[in-house]
Amino acid sequence: MPKIDKPGEIIILNGTPRSGKSSIALVIQNTFEGVWMNLGVDQFMQMTPKQFQPGIGLRPGGERPDLESTIKIMYRAMYETIAQFSRLGLNVVVDVGHHDGYSVPLRILPECARILDGLPVFFVGVRCPIEIVMERRIKTWNAGYNHDGEVPKPIALWQELVHIPGVYDMEIDTSVYSPEECAKLIRQRLENGQPPEAFQLIKNMETE
Repeated sequence: MPKIDKPGEIIILNGTPRSGKSSIALVIQNTFEGVWMNLGVDQFMQMTPKQFQPGIGLRPGGERPDLESTIKIMYRAMYETIAQFSRLGLNVVVDVGHHDGYSVPLRILPECARILDGLPVFFVGVRCPIEIVMERRIKTWNAGYNHDGEVPKPIALWQELVHIPGVYDMEIDTSVYSPEECAKLIRQRLENGQPPEAFQLIKNMETE
């Protein structure tokens, strides 16, 4: 087995559905130097049996308490996999939407941060105004506003909860930058020599 000189880099893109995470992940995978494995929410949902869908993609609102204990295990499995890839020298990009809007607090994010303790993790907040998110939802799924013109509650909850606690190594706004520009900003952050610290802070954080 070849000697592993250093662990692979890990980039976690955290944001709401339709915020542009997957497009950024694809650019990173196709243009960054080295091998970049993509281990995001879509890949894990594809692996999840129908009766446990949407798995880790479950939206906030506490609608499926019957799935929550399994979802917590799935997140742990995903992050254990990320850690193992990194320890074997493979880079990993992850697009995900962390929230704690379950029927009871699960505190999944601090646990995931502890799993990656000691590894080079860059936690990136992918922000996008809700108006742009709605435009993208309508274009992609033909699913938009309520009949009264209001944003559907689950989408509003995503926007409210996905960036709690809001501790990141960097944040990008996909309404301002293209996926290629976002990837370039992330590359510059990786190359500037400043060590990531967000997950070090989050792993000891207890949310209320």
